[in-house]
Amino acid sequence: MANMSNKSNVMPLLDPKVRARCFDEVSLGYDEETAINEANRCLHCKNKPCVSSCPVNINIPEFIEEIKKGEFEKAYEIISMTSSLSGICGRVCPQETQCEKACIRGLKGDSVAIGRLERFVSDYHNKNEILEDFNIEKNNFNVAIIGSGPAGLSCASDLIKLGYNVTIYEALHVAGGVLTYGIPEFRLPKNIVNKEIDRLVKMGVEIKTNYVIGKTKTIDELRKENDAIFISSGAGLPKFMNIKGENLKGVYSANEFLTRVNLMKAYLEESDTPIMKFKNVVVVGGGNVAMDASRCALRLNADKVTICYRRSLNELPARKEEVEHAEAEGIEFNLLNNPCAIIGDENGRVTGIELIRQELGEPDERGRRSPVAVEGSNWVLDVDAVIIAIGTSPNPLIRNTTGGLTFTRKGGIEADEGGVTSREGVFAGGDAVTGAATVILAMGAGKEGAKSIDKYIKSKK
Repeated sequence: MANMSNKSNVMPLLDPKVRARCFDEVSLGYDEETAINEANRCLHCKNKPCVSSCPVNINIPEFIEEIKKGEFEKAYEIISMTSSLSGICGRVCPQETQCEKACIRGLKGDSVAIGRLERFVSDYHNKNEILEDFNIEKNNFNVAIIGSGPAGLSCASDLIKLGYNVTIYEALHVAGGVLTYGIPEFRLPKNIVNKEIDRLVKMGVEIKTNYVIGKTKTIDELRKENDAIFISSGAGLPKFMNIKGENLKGVYSANEFLTRVNLMKAYLEESDTPIMKFKNVVVVGGGNVAMDASRCALRLNADKVTICYRRSLNELPARKEEVEHAEAEGIEFNLLNNPCAIIGDENGRVTGIELIRQELGEPDERGRRSPVAVEGSNWVLDVDAVIIAIGTSPNPLIRNTTGGLTFTRKGGIEADEGGVTSREGVFAGGDAVTGAATVILAMGAGKEGAKSIDKYIKSKK
């Protein structure tokens, strides 16, 4: 029965006071009844604007139609035709700016909660441990993929289904890329990531960890062994502000901080790479990474965590949901302030951060109003830790060790929309090309790369 309510079904959440001191998942997910109720809000539009707004073109109305009928596994099968990471995307994809933004129901109320329904379907499949039969005919062509993040995993999924022998080379000791080291457990449980990766392994994808392309093996060596290469090495090089005091003890890049927490489990007493327990932490930045870092710092028992951002709340680039969760947990927002120095004591430890107040001026090239410093408004915030979360750029290792590729001014590999690079047989996609972006955009790039690789190899037969 159609549900014409203008309000979407609320996602149940772990209590803010409880979750602020533990790493349990915050969003608890829909139950079957709620999922069916939400699915019945979908009008099943003929022109399917949600599909064209999805970077991986999931057939959204069709999978939601199966939820309406209680056919949850059929819904999963429909999603899996185009997406290999549904449990992940249902949690971290910014649907509100993509498929849900295009939803017709959003014109006069809330859009259909597409992301929550995608998560429900994937969780149902995993919970019931439904076996899948992977009977794939091989074509005896070999493809190497550098990096096991969302772009690499997506590319591998599509290629293995086409019959290619696929090997993923991962520099770290655990597969998953940013899904493993970058996104906290309370937003994306690692057992979900592991299940998605295990599924690819069962399909036949080989994953080699502790394998640094550019050091362990070169691109040239890899190219001789494979019919094509896809580079998806991500954007793991942190950016800094280049201000006084960035080398003090207690200053972290968000990349290092989150890797210690997520990959090395620094919040556990037995961790090999612990993080000092800080009392007063400031996180510089306003994106999702800044939200993740601040919420992790709080869960490591900091007394106070403050986000410092040079623009106002309206310009925060982080997802609205993540901002709301951070506020509910007690994170403070110090907006329209920009750091100009980090202050330390005689032992080289952080004691404070000097800020200067900002006013919003004219819009920049992306339409956001540019911050302008207010002369003479400097002040000091007392802190004992600073986490810098102002962005990342592509890792320079491949750029510095590989010939035949061209690179952008910001260090990304130059590639067209299909991932074709300046070197024959070498393709690239995801953050290694664009710089830091979203999981779903990286997945879309992986899918496009797989199409281009398939076309290229077939042209050489």
